Amino acid sequence: MSRNLPFSRQQLELFSPPPETGLPGSASAPPLPSGDDPDLTDLSRSLVASLGIPDLAKRVLVHWNPRLRTTAGRAYRTRALIELNPQLVRISPEEIDRTLRHELAHLVAAHRAGRRKIPAHGRDWRHACSELGIPGESRCHDLPFKRRQVRRNFSYVCPACHHRLLRVRRLKSAAACYHCCRTHNHGRFDPRFQLVEARLDASPPP
Repeated sequence: MSRNLPFSRQQLELFSPPPETGLPGSASAPPLPSGDDPDLTDLSRSLVASLGIPDLAKRVLVHWNPRLRTTAGRAYRTRALIELNPQLVRISPEEIDRTLRHELAHLVAAHRAGRRKIPAHGRDWRHACSELGIPGESRCHDLPFKRRQVRRNFSYVCPACHHRLLRVRRLKSAAACYHCCRTHNHGRFDPRFQLVEARLDASPPP
């Protein structure tokens, strides 16, 4: 756990995306799709059928989900459903195709595994990626999606080390400074280091 994020309840801070080009706000930006995509569904079913998995092929469905913000795509094993981020349209057709095959590989790997548990991006998935024409595919999507800025309205301070935690919502239960609890109480909760709510504009004690 990083000393720069000392609290027992934490949120990951994500790097800012690179400057946007051709994304929302551009005058020439194409409209965003939504709902089921028959063409991509047909392509997916053809790709899966070519791997000799007809029972999975006939179930696959591809859907554009406008609620996706920073995720390029998702795959749902039980429903044989692939959801794509509509923002892919504003990047490139190649990125749509790559993301589709990336998620399709998840369905193929899971179907072949049956009830056997497999790592999400393990050997089975990598093998399926190779069969689907994207060998060496990265497990993560590195796409320039703009992340929603969320205002953090609540501030908490450790009474011992004075580290500050900003949160979108008020804490509903007691939380303590992770760094102090780890240093002085073997990582267990210690009421001496319980976070205290403070004004957002207040500076922590020196």
